[in-house]
Amino acid sequence: MKKVLNERGFTLIEMLIVLLVISILLIVTIPNITKHQSTIHSKGCEAFVKMAQAQVQAYEIDNGKLPASIDEMESQGYLKQKSCPNGDGISLDNKGKVTVIE
Repeated sequence: MKKVLNERGFTLIEMLIVLLVISILLIVTIPNITKHQSTIHSKGCEAFVKMAQAQVQAYEIDNGKLPASIDEMESQGYLKQKSCPNGDGISLDNKGKVTVIE
């Protein structure tokens, strides 16, 4: 009586090839992701400044005057933070224009 072995599975060579392919994909993608981090942060800061400028206008509509500072807007609940997502601060001039402090 013959015993037939019908074991299905991956061989060591097949597993090594799969690991090699995954490693190559990681080597290719990680530098691309890190290269674009500065662009992502600058776009996030631009969006935050536009949102803060809209909140200055909302403050002016609600109170009939421009806010004295970013701190005043934060204390009144118009802004939740005083800095961009990348850590750059923002300031408010006497005409109500929001700018980035680097």
